[in-house]
Amino acid sequence: MTESPNIPLPPRADSRGRLLSIDALRGLVILFMLLDHVRETFYLHRQVPDPMVVAETPPELFFSRLLAHLCAPVFVFLTGLSAFLYGSKHANGRAAASSFLWKRGLFLVVLEVTVINFAWTFQFPPAKVFLQVIWVIGLSMLALAALVWLPRKALFALGVVLVAGHNLLDGVHFPAGHVLHVPWAVLHDRGWIEVSDALRLRTSYPLLPWIGVIALGYAAGPWFRQGADEARRQRLLLAWGLALLAGFVLLRAANVYGDGPWAAGDSGLATLMSFLNITKYPPSLLFIALTLGVGLLLLRAFERRQGAAWLAPLAVYGAAPMFFYVLHLYVLKFLYLGGEAAWGANQGKFFGFDAVWAVWLAAIVLAFALYPAVRAFAALKARRRDIAWLKYL
Repeated sequence: MTESPNIPLPPRADSRGRLLSIDALRGLVILFMLLDHVRETFYLHRQVPDPMVVAETPPELFFSRLLAHLCAPVFVFLTGLSAFLYGSKHANGRAAASSFLWKRGLFLVVLEVTVINFAWTFQFPPAKVFLQVIWVIGLSMLALAALVWLPRKALFALGVVLVAGHNLLDGVHFPAGHVLHVPWAVLHDRGWIEVSDALRLRTSYPLLPWIGVIALGYAAGPWFRQGADEARRQRLLLAWGLALLAGFVLLRAANVYGDGPWAAGDSGLATLMSFLNITKYPPSLLFIALTLGVGLLLLRAFERRQGAAWLAPLAVYGAAPMFFYVLHLYVLKFLYLGGEAAWGANQGKFFGFDAVWAVWLAAIVLAFALYPAVRAFAALKARRRDIAWLKYL
């Protein structure tokens, strides 16, 4: 990933340099996502549930999956943060942010159920539609389009209530056929929605806590606005990051709320894995506390290394996230079909790798292989701001 003088990198000027850290963090979690999707594609014969079963999950698989847990919370938080920064560039800031959130949110919802779902299933018309992370980001943006009109303190309070309190609703369920089954499946209770005999929808990412995360990201936006005190921003990132991690450790140790219980294992490693075995669907309070705590500390670390050359490639990935998302899904699908055609189903019903190290190796190779295309598209976005639809990718 060497620099080319012909294609500009994301800006590093003081007035916009802080954006490099945001793009770099987004780029890092995108690469973690790539690793997880390689696992989903070529290690499907060792699929893991949510939360994982510690006794049945090898440590290398457990921690690879745990690393990928950072992706959605950090990405949704940064989506809210970026929405604030978008609005801050316009005289009618909240109106501009609300309009952009509404249009891009609708775009992402449509993209999920069409282009992205087809990349996963290769079925048309589809028998199943998986409503996953792009769907929930889109719906969260639609919700935030209305919530930006709240006072910042009220928005922050709402975010905290949704993140911290939604686990109180874990025992609420509505059977299929009940008038609340569909809205509750979308909001909180991961499940299937039967549209017809030929079509089912899977609400893989229940919405309610993600609205809280994107609201918190928007509320943190003033820390990053142009002219904000960088030293104060880094202190806030450090304080909130450490507070979230401390809260995770204390609440997790108490074993009373925020996720399923953990238990001591036969070894220190097994105990650690149980302690870190958190629930993603929907994201528990402890899931969000751990992942956002780590994310804020990473963002602070990137803030302090704005001029480091190694941040620039990460920022390239973060500057064209949706382009990379769609591109890597189709590349993975075609690679899987090619491998299956060449070597057959070598892992029971699936074609796949024999070990987790091969998943990591494939992800690293793909990161380098896809980088030129992502860099070219990021440069096109930066150069052609007159093409309105490019900002949605």
